[in-house]
Amino acid sequence: MRTVPSILHIDVDAFFAAVEQRHKPSLRGKPVVVGGVGLRGVVSTASYEARVFGIGSAMPTALARRRCPNAAYLFPRFGAYHEVSQVVMGLLREVSPLVEPQSLDEAFVDLEAMPGGAPETVEDVRAVALLISEQVKARTGLTASVGAGTSKLVAKVASDAEKPVGCVVVAGGAEQQWLDPLPVRKLWGVGPATADRLLRLGATTVEELRGLSEAELVGLLGHAWGGQLYRLSRGLDEREVSPERETKSVSVEDTYAHDLQDRPAIRAALTELAERVVRRLRESGHTGRTVTVKARGHDFTTVTRSETFPAPTDDARLLIPAALRLVDGAADAATGQMHGIRLLGVGISGLAEYAQGDLIAELEGLDELAAQEAAEADADADAEHEAADPGALPAASPVPAVTLYGPVPLAPEARHWLAGQDVRHTDLGPGWVQGAGLGRVTVRFEGPDTPPGRISTLSVDDPELLPVDSAEVARGALPAPPGSH
Repeated sequence: MRTVPSILHIDVDAFFAAVEQRHKPSLRGKPVVVGGVGLRGVVSTASYEARVFGIGSAMPTALARRRCPNAAYLFPRFGAYHEVSQVVMGLLREVSPLVEPQSLDEAFVDLEAMPGGAPETVEDVRAVALLISEQVKARTGLTASVGAGTSKLVAKVASDAEKPVGCVVVAGGAEQQWLDPLPVRKLWGVGPATADRLLRLGATTVEELRGLSEAELVGLLGHAWGGQLYRLSRGLDEREVSPERETKSVSVEDTYAHDLQDRPAIRAALTELAERVVRRLRESGHTGRTVTVKARGHDFTTVTRSETFPAPTDDARLLIPAALRLVDGAADAATGQMHGIRLLGVGISGLAEYAQGDLIAELEGLDELAAQEAAEADADADAEHEAADPGALPAASPVPAVTLYGPVPLAPEARHWLAGQDVRHTDLGPGWVQGAGLGRVTVRFEGPDTPPGRISTLSVDDPELLPVDSAEVARGALPAPPGSH
């Protein structure tokens, strides 16, 4: 056991919502909710202004809207969050090479590996923690809370104890005294369901939980989880900070406000998801072998289908067609009893940090298949047209709704503008989408370093209005590095 609390847990405060407020001046100091904005959406992150209304992560968006109808409800912009996360993780690696990211906005840091030598006292640890908090603010414009302890458990709980902008250092030997008064929900992995079951045994605090025997907890929660909780309530956590924690998969999924009713709509939505997951795969520096598609029907029937390549790849021209090949069967199976798809997901697993294989040959095979399918489709269309009216002139071939691979081609009038999306207008400049519907899109024209901007309502097919990569916006919003001009 360590005697100095040299394990830190850093957690950027309300990360997704804080990035949105940093990039959108008109939202600063106001309630912001990030996540699925539709009727079936779920809150991912809420700003502290929104939390006052009882809004929290994993809450249904419909309930959040009832509690705070005037909040800004925005779709996530993962490109922006990834850019900011890279800055935070880079800063932490300047402090110590032993950094274990937990997600985009949190990580453990082991100070015993600091290049200048490990801190020797609680005061030394506190000084490092405060410096990290200050540097996160200076380099990103965001705030972070830091917890320090002799174990990952204590550091994790401490970082959450005084949010936002908290700094809690639990001295070695004082862990149990500090943990005992806390609600059981503060322990790692204890959610509402587990807390309710513990309540039946009279355990609402860590101290009361510690009064239960291991046999009681195993009987209530099972051998693995009951035994782990028994140890956690005593502050026993010997896990090391591991910077090589393996990323097993990259995935995205969406729940739709209205069920997807036909195959073109399903394939178009699936293509958009597949493009997002391939982009995240490349950003993480990985390649993958197995593509998995998930489809959930109206009655919650959930079906997955997978396809594995001979070798890892990050090529969208291989991965996206694979997802499209899988989605038809998955959707059919998920809608066997009731029509309509409520959720789609795409994942890539079997990750590696390299790509191999004869990609040229595989891609040429796809091109031949695409040409063959297109020729067959044209022949079928001509035959149907002649059978219906032999004397009519040949009709122009329609633009296919979905191509074999790559993005779905969208005409300007078919663009789907999302709340929170970054845009730029040729005349009006940069901005973000507040909402869209009935053929119009409402945009607030402002940027991270401008005053709150004006609102304009435009036609959804305005050719001067173009989407902007959120990562580009995030890079432009980062403060200049120290010493730069």
